[in-house]
Amino acid sequence: MNLSDPKDLASLLEAFLLASGKPMSIERMAELFEDTERPAPALLRKALEVLDKSCKGRAFELKQVASGYRLQVRERFSPWVGRLWEERPQRYSRALLETLVLIAYRQPITRGEIEDIRGVAVNSQIVKTLLEREWVRVVGHRDVPGRPAMFATTKQFLDHFSLKNLDELPPLAVLREMEPEPLPVDVEEAPVPAALQARVDAELESGTPREQTSFRSLLAELDSMETGLKTDFDDLRDEAEDESQSVPDEERRD
Repeated sequence: MNLSDPKDLASLLEAFLLASGKPMSIERMAELFEDTERPAPALLRKALEVLDKSCKGRAFELKQVASGYRLQVRERFSPWVGRLWEERPQRYSRALLETLVLIAYRQPITRGEIEDIRGVAVNSQIVKTLLEREWVRVVGHRDVPGRPAMFATTKQFLDHFSLKNLDELPPLAVLREMEPEPLPVDVEEAPVPAALQARVDAELESGTPREQTSFRSLLAELDSMETGLKTDFDDLRDEAEDESQSVPDEERRD
């Protein structure tokens, strides 16, 4: 084998990547050669270009991620390839994903800052899961009372999502476009979810004051009935309370 020929070297690098099963940096590839035969970094990069071109039209591709290069199945085949494994891929809660997104886009960020943005407390299990998966790490402590830990993403996070660096994260505008647009309905004519209407009727019959109902608990119930529901409706709370107080007693008894 002529290790000075990019084509021969490309075949050897392909063997390295297939056997490794994880990303390999150019430095790691170079370590696998004896000193007398070690190719220069420029030649290794040239061989990787040859390997990349040879993957055109095939089911796998050469992908550069944060930790280096790897050979992986093309994304369009994943729905079928995933059937090779009996275990279903782990599904993560919306709260965990929102926390991960905030860390990725706002890093370094503290748990308190995440809670301020989301408007709800961050479950300790969420932080523990992200740390155990090595998707986030503690990079320091904020110089404020209590010195809260600051979180940031890791190379493992980038590798998992096939990203070379944070610059490849999609713009937030793209993520917002993925959310369905709300239908333009008149607030007064909007239908009331059946479960909420039944709860309101039960409270009126029992004589329980409406103000005792937690607004966050209503949002939690709605969130379980509708996916993708936003929770930034605090501006509607005061309006709803004003309207309920302005309803005549006769209408309430009806």
